[in-house]
Amino acid sequence: MQYRTLGRTGVQVSSLVLGAMNFGKIGRTTQDEATAIVDAALEAGINLIDTADMYSAGESEEMVGKAIAGRRDDIVLATKASMPMGEERNHQGGSRRWLVTELDNSLRRLGVDHVDLYQIHRWDPTTSDEETLSALTDLQRAGKIRYFGSSTFPAYRVVQAQWAAREHHLSRYVTEQPSYSILQRGIESHVLPVTEQYGLGVLVWSPLASGWLSGAIREGREIATNRSAFMPRRFDTSLPSNRARLDAVERLAKVADAAGLTMIQLALGFVTAHPAVTSAIIGPRTLDHLRSHLAAADTVLSADVLDAIDAIVAPGVDLAPDEKHDTPPALLDPSLRRR
Repeated sequence: MQYRTLGRTGVQVSSLVLGAMNFGKIGRTTQDEATAIVDAALEAGINLIDTADMYSAGESEEMVGKAIAGRRDDIVLATKASMPMGEERNHQGGSRRWLVTELDNSLRRLGVDHVDLYQIHRWDPTTSDEETLSALTDLQRAGKIRYFGSSTFPAYRVVQAQWAAREHHLSRYVTEQPSYSILQRGIESHVLPVTEQYGLGVLVWSPLASGWLSGAIREGREIATNRSAFMPRRFDTSLPSNRARLDAVERLAKVADAAGLTMIQLALGFVTAHPAVTSAIIGPRTLDHLRSHLAAADTVLSADVLDAIDAIVAPGVDLAPDEKHDTPPALLDPSLRRR
């Protein structure tokens, strides 16, 4: 396992992060299975576990808490908030009212007295940066969180938050968690240059592109992954963006074969090769999935392989631009760009 410094915090974290989104109802992973996955991940050298309050409506946090009981001090523990938690309109967002309440809920579910990294799951356009940062700064001073970060923020919002922290003499976000893979490289042109400028740690999610780069999706095979069952449109190969992804996967498979690598090793080795990226978040549902990911822990791609990838998917290009998660709201809602 490789280790990197998380931004400028001085905290050393593994280049692979155990993501717990599949723990519970989402991935149909039981407590025993989740504990076995955590055990194997820690034994392999992974020391950062990432979850969120909304993963299976809190079930993921509860399962992580049970799995790490008795060894909390050896783990860099991260969770997230701001996505809706139920139907109540104020049980979401970046307000002080909600973050103070929901952090206590997360700590209770996790069975701990603090988390190492508390992340704002999505930018909340209805709440000012000062409101959110002041709440997070107070929670940090209270000892309930050690650091805080953002997740899937557009580049301009990352910059704005850094400015707001300086302007109002508040603590700042020290990490960003964007989506990044061989098939979705848009953040190379805007987010990653900003995170490098401000010295942010970067924990990338979906490095296997929702399973497109797992090796299970190939030309001529029925797509029957867990993700495709509840997100069928994302895997409908009659759509141009999905056709482009499948064509790229076939070409990437040849690159992997020639290099003696699995598709997972190629995918994870690619994202962790970028100098702005600290770690890649993996989200195994089973021990077998975890083992296939761990095989990429020490993968270092040669310049020739990286050049071959660039020739298939150009730097800065998203093959499925409609699936971007950091698109400014005005590009999605016509009413926001019309007087």
